[in-house]
Amino acid sequence: MDTVVRFCRHRAGGRRCTRPLGHAGLHRHRTIMWSDLGSDPARCDGSGRPAVPAAPRADGYPHGRALCERCQRFVVLDEAGRLEPHDASDAGEPDDEIARRREWLNEHGW
Repeated sequence: MDTVVRFCRHRAGGRRCTRPLGHAGLHRHRTIMWSDLGSDPARCDGSGRPAVPAAPRADGYPHGRALCERCQRFVVLDEAGRLEPHDASDAGEPDDEIARRREWLNEHGW
């Protein structure tokens, strides 16, 4: 499997920082820069939105989870069919999950 590059978790105005995880200094997305204080909250604003389970692959992945349109991660649905509260990114997310999500997105689009 390919090596997964992990990027900084901070966002501002929905823009993701494109610097490596653990970088020093300001966050940046193209020409826009911001500090930690200017970052969006970690919780994804897709939390609580209605969603439907994503189409499964032959092995069942993503196992009944829905694709959050805001953060592009698979999230568990609550009993009302809404996305469970979740962060926009997870620095501890396993490499396998990232690779499998990439494969799913390449098959199904986003």
